[in-house]
Amino acid sequence: MSTETDQANVPDFTVDATEYEVGQDNVQPFGLDIHNPVFPISATLIVAFTVLVLVFPGASEDFFGWLRPWLTSTFDWVFMSAANIFVLFCLFLVLSPWGKIRLGGADAKPDFSYIGWFAMLFAAGMGIGLMFFGVLEPVYHFQNPPFGIDPENVAAAQAAAMAGTIYHWGLHPWAIYAVVALTLAFFSFNNGLPLTIRSAFFPILGDRVWGWPGHAIDTLAVFATLFGLATSLGYGAQQASAGLDYLFGIPATETTRVVLIIAITAVALLSVMAGLEAGVKRLSEINMLLAALLLGFVIFTGPTLAVATGFFANAGAYFQNVLPLSNFVGREDTDFMHGWTTFYWAWWISWSPFVGMFIARVSRGRTIREFIICVLLIPTAVSILWMTAFGGTAVWQIINLGTESVAEVVAAYVPELSLFVMLETLPLTAITSFIGITLVIVFFVTSSDSGSLVIDTITAGGKTDAPVIQRIFWCTFEGLVAIALLLGGGLASLQAAAIATGFPFAIVLLVMCWGLFKALRVDPQMAR
Repeated sequence: MSTETDQANVPDFTVDATEYEVGQDNVQPFGLDIHNPVFPISATLIVAFTVLVLVFPGASEDFFGWLRPWLTSTFDWVFMSAANIFVLFCLFLVLSPWGKIRLGGADAKPDFSYIGWFAMLFAAGMGIGLMFFGVLEPVYHFQNPPFGIDPENVAAAQAAAMAGTIYHWGLHPWAIYAVVALTLAFFSFNNGLPLTIRSAFFPILGDRVWGWPGHAIDTLAVFATLFGLATSLGYGAQQASAGLDYLFGIPATETTRVVLIIAITAVALLSVMAGLEAGVKRLSEINMLLAALLLGFVIFTGPTLAVATGFFANAGAYFQNVLPLSNFVGREDTDFMHGWTTFYWAWWISWSPFVGMFIARVSRGRTIREFIICVLLIPTAVSILWMTAFGGTAVWQIINLGTESVAEVVAAYVPELSLFVMLETLPLTAITSFIGITLVIVFFVTSSDSGSLVIDTITAGGKTDAPVIQRIFWCTFEGLVAIALLLGGGLASLQAAAIATGFPFAIVLLVMCWGLFKALRVDPQMAR
């Protein structure tokens, strides 16, 4: 695979990375460890943005209300083309000889067990989203099926609803995460470059990645990560406050949501200060245990046979429809494509620096083939099971029991209540609803603390052991940005901010694929 010419042109990654790491003049006011302008520029812009949104909430609401539909309808082809390319690129790597390359070198051993590794990547990747949309989305699509299917055709609407839902939580989003994570892990562990987004551009930009082009890339990654996280934290606050109102009568007001964000951010700060092993890993494993318990409860106390058979039927419907769902040419169901698909792809892309870098940090020792299969296929299978259990149960209740409560809250645009209303028809409602609230909160914490670690790494020039005060700063401002956007237009503002940063970062991810391709062609492990 590797030729003499290719080997002669291999750039000296390690030397340039070392020059970048120690050759910069470190500025250390207030105990900070700053290697480049990314931290001061990002911090200044984020603080200014937060202040402006809080000072002008009305203007912010109007602006973000216009921004989201404009972006999703104008650039739908960019988001959908990019997501398709990421899936194809991942499948290509799995089947290629490069799949045997081991992250960290031929003799590298994994740092974490499969259980710990999978718990961290899944909790960071989609936790809050699965809790929020697990019931909501299948029911919504059952009422408003994609492809223009008549909702009165119950069987067709049910199949299309589950296929459309799984499409948004299956191969495409995890391929986005996998591309970023694999690229960062490869350049960091195999080539000695800093664990930061700019490193992926070294095969293309050379030493210029240590200058302003690299600073711009990393700054954009910080914004994408922060706004993607803020969107998820907004969803979590929305659902947790609805659950508290449902169970304990605590009003689900803006004040409640703000207090929730502040309280949970404070818990996330403690986890951030504890570090990756003691804080994030432990909370992720607690999350997985609670999620597995709730999932098992819904399966075994709900329509067990329908869930068991539905898993295979829904997986079949997904793979049967994945190509037409991925097509953006000549679509008539533009409400589905713009309102759901392009928003999701922008959201996943904005999350990708955070989730990708986090997965990269915990994936040393895996082969590329093992990495992609685990990151792509296993979470997709779990997402199918989760949506089948939660959303499928709600749809089954509507069809077979005539229970309209879930359909009514979805139709009334009270989506945060959909999970709790579905649980009403099952035993031990109060207990399972409380577990649901707890899961949302713990997912909230794990997203915030792991996101803080990632942003801190980017702004510290790839250092994974930067001073704790920097992690505290970013964790605090994740919460403040979520509060500012909630007060300045609610979830619409959060979604618009995620899309606005996801659009330019889609281009960044496509270029990252090219950089990884160029580097894999000359990797020394292929010469063995």
